[in-house]
Amino acid sequence: MPPPLTDRGAVDAALSACAGGDPATFGPVYDALAPVAHGTALGVLRDPDHAAEVTQEVMVEVWQTAARFDPARASARTWVATLARRRAVDRVRAEQARRDRDQRDLDASVAGAPHDVVAEDVERRLEGAAVRRCLDSLTATQREAVVEAYYGGRTYREVAERLGAALPTVKSRIRDGLGRLRDCLGVARG
Repeated sequence: MPPPLTDRGAVDAALSACAGGDPATFGPVYDALAPVAHGTALGVLRDPDHAAEVTQEVMVEVWQTAARFDPARASARTWVATLARRRAVDRVRAEQARRDRDQRDLDASVAGAPHDVVAEDVERRLEGAAVRRCLDSLTATQREAVVEAYYGGRTYREVAERLGAALPTVKSRIRDGLGRLRDCLGVARG
């Protein structure tokens, strides 16, 4: 086993030699540059598993594109660190895009979820039955005034005219009737 490449010129020369496609020349290059790729990826990703995947992708790219390496422009370590950084940033962006897409899908599924129509209908009927039961507990004059005002949509004055009663009397009947309804329905006073 040859000694590890530590000298910049030796690593650059070994990487240039890989361009010929000889697998035997790639072993020392991998040993010298994989830690550079992993360290760079880990610095961006902060996740050892993702960094290991990116390192593998980068080293495959180094093997496949060794002919593109130009020692006049940068050292082999700088070139690999640049490849690793780009891949790691792409991974971060892809992960964020996936999370955003998953969140949009979740939001759409929750917003578009059908309501439980049966449960809503049962609840509405139960509430209606409770209101009718409580209306029956009012005196006849209170019930008549409350029904005219709230179900008939009439003003106090219109209820008074319709019932032939004085306005203050109608107001008292409605106020007292609403108080009894509130107590009967168990509504807390505000």
